[in-house]
Parts: sequence; structure tokens; C-alpha cells
Amino acid sequence: MNEFYLYLAIGLIALLYSSVGHGGASGYLAIMTIYGLAPVEMRSSALMLNIVVAGTAFLSYFLAKPVNLKKLFPFLLGSVPAAFLGALIETGTPLYKMLLSAVLIIAVVRLLLSIRNNHYEIREIPFLPALLAGIGIGFLSGIIGIGGGILLSPLLILLRWASIKESACLSAAFIFINSASGLIGITVTGLHVTSLMTICILVAFIGGLIGSSMGSRVFPVALVKYTLMMVLLVASYKLLLA
Repeated sequence: MNEFYLYLAIGLIALLYSSVGHGGASGYLAIMTIYGLAPVEMRSSALMLNIVVAGTAFLSYFLAKPVNLKKLFPFLLGSVPAAFLGALIETGTPLYKMLLSAVLIIAVVRLLLSIRNNHYEIREIPFLPALLAGIGIGFLSGIIGIGGGILLSPLLILLRWASIKESACLSAAFIFINSASGLIGITVTGLHVTSLMTICILVAFIGGLIGSSMGSRVFPVALVKYTLMMVLLVASYKLLLA
């Protein structure tokens, strides 16, 4: 894969993922695997792209329809320190790929088994389960180099803790903060990014801006849900192909 196709793939991934409030780290990791980057470069690079795209997605969704960000508190209370600790752990290539595969498969299954209707009564989020979920998602995200939204949004929808578009906004904020925490953790052990990062960030920002604007203002609720399912399936396929 030459550089042009790498940039094109990252831009498309940013567009697709941001439309459902995700940063796209799992997609970037899959593409970087195909491109042949070292795992130590992949984690740092994916988190940097995640911060740019998730931040853009959050602003688009929040400006379109503000949500109660207090819902994120118990998740972030557990996930931020866990993401930092997880980022301190350096994994070998075989284990790294196994963990990433497991995360994507679990996310796909969770969403496919979620509720079928697009409109439902929102339940109150219990503090302790949310805290424990945040710890688990944060720690695994720190190890792998993702923001955790790919696990959080299906969980919010499955347990009816947020509406579909609300979960997109909350996930984007969650990803942005967790990615920053993970990146700080990686910096402690040594930050390594691909030399192509400047252009990658630019195309990711453009893709994220277009995708999040469409998802927050144009796409109906049902389409956002099905797009999210497609995002998870595409990420899984890309990883298996790699």
C-alpha cells in the first residue's frame, strides 16, 4: 500500500467513524497493520488521530443537540487512570493483534444483540457498574491504543443508558479524554509516531468534520445505528484481512 492509499483510507475511516461519534482508532490500527507499521508506532499514531477526529465529532454532535455530559463521570472516573496504566504496558505483535481482534469481535456481537427499536425509554446509569465498565474499557483501550468508544457506545445502547445519537456524542467525548490519557501514558515510555503523521492528521480532520456533520445533522437515527454496525464490521474485516 503506497502513501496515497494510506491517506485515502485514513480519511474515509475518519469520515465513517466520526458519523457515529467514534475516533476511528480501530480502523487506523487495521490500516496501519496492512501498511506494515510497527506496533509501537501504531498505538501512538492511532491515539493522535483519535484525539483529532473524536474532538471534531464531539463538537459537531454537541452543537447539533447538547447532551448531559454528567453521564460520563463514572465511566471517566474509572477509565482515565486505567487508560494511563494500560498504555504503560508494551505488548508483542502476536498478543497485540489478538487483543485488537477480541475487542472488535466483542463490539460487533454486542451491537448485533442490542435492542432492535431506535426509540426507547432511557434508564438512569448506576454508578458502580458504570465505574467498573469504565475501568475495564479504559485499561484495555490503553493497552491497544484506542479511545474505547467502540465498546462504550454499544454498551450505552444495549443497556438503554442513552439514545443512539446521545451515545454518539458521549462516546466522542469519552474517546477524546481517554485517548489523551493513553497518549500521556505512552509518552512516559517513549512516544513513537509515523513520519507520515502530519498529512494523516490533516486528512483525518477533514474526514472527521464531514462525517460528524452528516451524522449529527443529516442522518436519521436508524441510519446512525446501522452505520455504527457497519463501522464495527468493517473494522473487524480489515483486521482479519491484515
